[in-house]
Amino acid sequence: MPVPQKGHTYPPLKPELPRGPLKSTSEYALEDVQTVLDTLCTDTSSGLYASNAMQRQGTYGRNVLESAEDESLIVKFVKSIVTNSMVMLLFGSAGVSVLVGNWDDAFSITLAILIVSTVGFVQEYRSEKSLEALTSLVPNFCHVVRDGESSKMLADHLVPGDIVKFATGDRIPADVRIVAANHLEMDESALTGESEPLAKTHERMPAIGAELTFSERRNIGFMGTLVRNGHGVGVVVRTGSGTEFGKIHAMMQDIEVPRTPLQKDMDKLGQQLSVASFAVIGVIFLIGLLQGKGWLEMFTIGVSLAVAAIPEGLPIVVTVTLALGVFKMARRKAICRKLPSVETLGAVSVICADKTGTLTMNRMEVEYLYTAADGLSQ
Repeated sequence: MPVPQKGHTYPPLKPELPRGPLKSTSEYALEDVQTVLDTLCTDTSSGLYASNAMQRQGTYGRNVLESAEDESLIVKFVKSIVTNSMVMLLFGSAGVSVLVGNWDDAFSITLAILIVSTVGFVQEYRSEKSLEALTSLVPNFCHVVRDGESSKMLADHLVPGDIVKFATGDRIPADVRIVAANHLEMDESALTGESEPLAKTHERMPAIGAELTFSERRNIGFMGTLVRNGHGVGVVVRTGSGTEFGKIHAMMQDIEVPRTPLQKDMDKLGQQLSVASFAVIGVIFLIGLLQGKGWLEMFTIGVSLAVAAIPEGLPIVVTVTLALGVFKMARRKAICRKLPSVETLGAVSVICADKTGTLTMNRMEVEYLYTAADGLSQ
């Protein structure tokens, strides 16, 4: 804060943090503009001071959606092996082959495991890196008022109380309470699925229930939504994981990814082969003992037959086939993050969606027209 010179006065210092805990966007929508500004200890003319912003960022964190910690390459590689039932079955057969001295079988099985695991892991790693590159191509900048001046900065550094300006074509960088709006309309399809833009206002909303729905919060700009028309000014009320979009993102992180039909079939086949292998070993072992042969000799014979019954080439064929499918999708500018998703996508015949614009080109056209006369004629 500069030292005031003679004949000039500066605004009083703002408190470092807002008064009390942050509220939900539904609560802020019920309050008038001045009350929200007073609660967040800011104003539209000067915004926050840089020192205030740094203090608030230390308290509320950066304006980013937190994801699970990225695992190391070694952990990912080991997981790709452990979670594959067929590969684990091959590992077991390779270990048994070593115990009985069949080094050739052990080497061939281990080589098959390395081929399967490496091809699948490398392809999925490349896909993840491609997706990360796409997300970093367009950094999310925004126009912020700080220290009385408007500047362009990364949205990652926004904090509650910041004053942001937005116009047609801008993405809302955080949940904001609109304090000024001029013919402002926002596309909230990324959050609600509604393709039609929603008119926004700075007026407080009437209390009509326990909590306002997204469409009823007409004075709130949600993170990730697009300004379709007009321009406005808003004060940041929620950032990062505290935004409405961040809450949905957090719930998505807790969802366990289901196994694909192909993975389920491979798991089932692995279980069946395991049962069949143990059955073969048991039957041959008993027959040999009844014939008076040594138990070690019969155990070696039974294990050799069981290992031979396991198709070492099956995982290789499946992995290479899926990898070729991923390459073909990449040539059509489609990125598949996981290899088995290619098979799942190929098995889809019908897609059911309750919102238009989410999975389409956001354009509605009449394809067929049925009238009462057509129905009667049929």
